[in-house]
Amino acid sequence: MIQKKWLLSLLLVVMAQLTAQAQIDWGWSWKDSAVIANKKMPQRAEFLANEFPYPPKPRSMWEIGISLGNSRIIGDVTNFKFGYGVGITARKALSNVVSLRGGILYQQTVGINPILSTNAPTDGFLTATTPYRAITGYDDYAKYAPANTNKALRAFAANYKNNSYTGTIDVIISTNTLSYYRGNPKWDIYLFGGYALVAANVTTRLTGSDSTSPFDFSALNYNGTKASIQNDVNAALNAANSPNKVAPLKNRRRDLGTGDMILTHAFSFGAGVSYKINDKINVGFENRFINTLNGDMDGLHTGRNDYFSYASAQIKINLGNKSRKVQPLYWLNPNNYVYNELNAPRHMKLAKPVLADADKDGVTDQFDLEPNTPLGAPVDSHGVSKDTDGDGVPDYKDKELLTPQQCFPVNTDGVGNCPDPACCKELKDLITNNKMPQPTVSTECTIGNLLSLPFRGNARLTKEAQQLLADAAVTIKANPACKIKVIGYGSASKSSQQLSWERVNAVVKYLVEKQGISESRLLFVYAQDGDAAMVDLQGTTEDGPNTVPAPHPNLKSKN
Repeated sequence: MIQKKWLLSLLLVVMAQLTAQAQIDWGWSWKDSAVIANKKMPQRAEFLANEFPYPPKPRSMWEIGISLGNSRIIGDVTNFKFGYGVGITARKALSNVVSLRGGILYQQTVGINPILSTNAPTDGFLTATTPYRAITGYDDYAKYAPANTNKALRAFAANYKNNSYTGTIDVIISTNTLSYYRGNPKWDIYLFGGYALVAANVTTRLTGSDSTSPFDFSALNYNGTKASIQNDVNAALNAANSPNKVAPLKNRRRDLGTGDMILTHAFSFGAGVSYKINDKINVGFENRFINTLNGDMDGLHTGRNDYFSYASAQIKINLGNKSRKVQPLYWLNPNNYVYNELNAPRHMKLAKPVLADADKDGVTDQFDLEPNTPLGAPVDSHGVSKDTDGDGVPDYKDKELLTPQQCFPVNTDGVGNCPDPACCKELKDLITNNKMPQPTVSTECTIGNLLSLPFRGNARLTKEAQQLLADAAVTIKANPACKIKVIGYGSASKSSQQLSWERVNAVVKYLVEKQGISESRLLFVYAQDGDAAMVDLQGTTEDGPNTVPAPHPNLKSKN
């Protein structure tokens, strides 16, 4: 009944949690270096550099569990009433599937056989209504025989009380951590097996209150139900004040102990299920079996090993700093990283897509409505050759791009049929006869040191400085063959380098935006050795950068 109540309580907790908001996070991010141990940092560096395909395993929390449940012995003597156990465990994940767990378990079990036992070759009856089970007697049990003249020594009802302490080391395999169809699990369904060391104190009641004279079990009725017989035997022993004494041990027992305690190696195995309430707490149910490799645990050794069965409800808490450790790895699906990258790549090196453009007009073939446009021909967003004046001749063939509509239709060169004005005819004749005066264009730069512009502690242009730059702009425009170096000084510190950049930028910006000088003619030079309060403008035919990013934007001055 108590087991059913515990199971019902657990189910109610689970059902309440199933209605809660679904889990949507991955549990941790591979970008978070805080959860990576120092010895794993080289692997992380290789992973981030795409030199190694696997992210390092993060540090994970310990899980501490407390259990309470029903303890039974599977052996030669029938369990009586409710045996209980209480335990504490510590579990550490080695991977997302395998973990190690150590624990200590205390159990108390009681048993009473509802049938008599005696030292005999075969089963039989003491009387017509009192059967017995034959055993091979040893120690105090060797005194019993069906034909013994002492009625109290003809048979006994095997009974025991076992108080045991068990240390366990388990290897646990989580079966549902890995999934291809969901994120992190809410359930941990696991199998386990491992080593156990059992220390047990086993007692039995075979005598009267004087601890010497044998108790007469044959005087009781053994024809009722199992439970009623056990209750009758227990009541009779209580009434006789029968004391608990160390149970007889078989001479060739398989234990490590001496004295009253039995100390034996054991093998433990079982299965369990846990439900995660949140990232810190989970509850569960587990059934553990312990093969004690010993037959004395129930006070009667018939040649078979006795097993403990411990069915328990558990509550488990994850211990650790959440900022430095993730929850135990068996609560994290290792496929999270893989599927997250497939869905939204943040780490994979993806090749830049190359879209075919056969005619190289800047419109890919899949959107190009005119896939064979001649090289260099201007096209619209659909890859169709432009026809600015709408005369039916594409611009790359049209010798008269803006033919008036009144001059339509046009010839194959896109030229309209309107007669040329007199002035235009004269110009054409001059061009045809090569008599058009040709302007002379200088290809040499005659500008030297154009201007030295002083600043006062910041990068703001004063009215005087703007006037000087306006005058310099006239000279720059008059010398189209020249490029202008805008040179700032100050390299002693990061702040002086940033201020030098800001002053050069202010001069370039003024000349471009206010004076209409093409930015391509202005060479951006800063942080040179010299007077940090000055910006020089020098003519040159050299090439150089027109824009340069700020070296230390965090040190930007307050103009």
